Amino acid sequence: MVLNFDVLIIGSGLAGQAAALRLADQRRVALISKRKLEDSASGWAQGGIAAVLDTQDSIDAHIHDTFIAGAWLNDEKATRFVVENGRRAINWLIEQGVPFTKDETGYHLTREGGHSARRVIHVADATGAAVQKTLTAKVRSHPNIRIFEDHIAVDLITGKHLGRSDDNRCYGAYVLDDNSGEVHTFAASNTLLGTGGAGKVYLFTTNPDTSTGDGIAMAWRAGCRVSNMEFIQFHPTCLYHPNAKSFLISEAVRGEGGLLKLPDGSRFMPEHDERAELAPRDIVARAIDFEIKKHGLDCVYLDISHKGEAFIREHFPNIHARCLELGIDITRDPIPVVPAAHYTCGGVVCDLTGRTDVAGLYVAGETSCTGLHGANRLASNSLLECLVFAEAAVNDILAQTPAVLPQLPEWDASRVTDADEEVVISHNWDELRRSMWNYVGIVRTTKRLQRALHRVHLLHSEINEFYSHFRVTHDLIELRNLVLTAELIIRCALLRKESRGLHYSRDYPDVLKKARSTVLKPARQKR
Repeated sequence: MVLNFDVLIIGSGLAGQAAALRLADQRRVALISKRKLEDSASGWAQGGIAAVLDTQDSIDAHIHDTFIAGAWLNDEKATRFVVENGRRAINWLIEQGVPFTKDETGYHLTREGGHSARRVIHVADATGAAVQKTLTAKVRSHPNIRIFEDHIAVDLITGKHLGRSDDNRCYGAYVLDDNSGEVHTFAASNTLLGTGGAGKVYLFTTNPDTSTGDGIAMAWRAGCRVSNMEFIQFHPTCLYHPNAKSFLISEAVRGEGGLLKLPDGSRFMPEHDERAELAPRDIVARAIDFEIKKHGLDCVYLDISHKGEAFIREHFPNIHARCLELGIDITRDPIPVVPAAHYTCGGVVCDLTGRTDVAGLYVAGETSCTGLHGANRLASNSLLECLVFAEAAVNDILAQTPAVLPQLPEWDASRVTDADEEVVISHNWDELRRSMWNYVGIVRTTKRLQRALHRVHLLHSEINEFYSHFRVTHDLIELRNLVLTAELIIRCALLRKESRGLHYSRDYPDVLKKARSTVLKPARQKR
């Protein structure tokens, strides 16, 4: 079955939903969601959205903070573009009805690690959830947006699928309906990837199960460059508890005075950085990793109890409630925490309109590499990037007349059969994530990376063989994308002969004088 739309949006996080709402008054939009609209990494964001909203703050200060966190690898034009459009992005969310937290002076602005001023607007400690809830209600009610939940994209459709080796254009995508098991052809003049990052490539992550690198992998197979994939941000403070899965303890806890401590109650961050708990995430994550290994610990502790019960309940109601469910009263007790894979700073290369190397294909949010984050994302710049680049892509799409599409081939499943041993998928999934955690984690060496690449190549070959002979399933699609994304991460890491930002190598501990991005270009794809 072929479904025709003006714009196909793959991914239902903030980038995807914001783009859909901005497009829908003028274009027919298909919105693909792997699960339900609410199930995205955007909805898990706790801290807030960074933007210059206070008269005591400035555009230049926000840019400077972004560059410091990004170890000066940030693209200057992209960074200024995002920061200068920050206020308008926030105003748009306010117009949509997002209930940002207020105080006696107006909207309450908090401060997070790496920021020189209070500029993070938020909804208590569940900003992403509030933003997603607000936008989702509008998306569901818009007559020009057709929602496809429980659908996962298999691959983008480009000229090569039409037998045109010189046609570098995207015409839509093949999409699996999880409920029926059928793969449908989605045809569209323009396609936007907003599928998020690849946190699930690691054994421990703060990301939801949807973060499997789908957009990055599909774009690479379609012929797009990817850049700076070695910069995987490990959030310093993921709750350490056997009954808690991927629960993030917000950056704002440290921003509001939370202190990191060893089991004996002593602080350690002042020994690692003069900014102590307010240092950027990469520094804090490495410090925690160092202390855990040095003392043979399972975790360290984040203590906000000295701020008092009233303050904690007001500022961190969700964190307080979740910890209390697990027997941790954060008004009295410190929170056990460990670092976990959190954010993919690299991704698909695009320009300031969100355009990729493939005509008709756009990217926004964590899937992209805009140049904003450099070697390390500054806290709360991620949702801002989603909003600004979603708008930029929409403006570029609306400036065009929808293209006349050729007849697209339907998905051919005639030469495949049902898998006889799906246990192969779960085994490969587990091996991949453990290899990445052990060899491509917070501290790296060339030998570890080479070992990881060897294992990933073997897995890649086995998974592609499986993909060629059996019907596609949700798990197989994700695993295929994860193993490719893992390979891209490792290849970028091996190219970087220095330690910068999130990439720390024992073999190359120094920082080179000139900051350069690592860019991978795919070989010409075979038909």
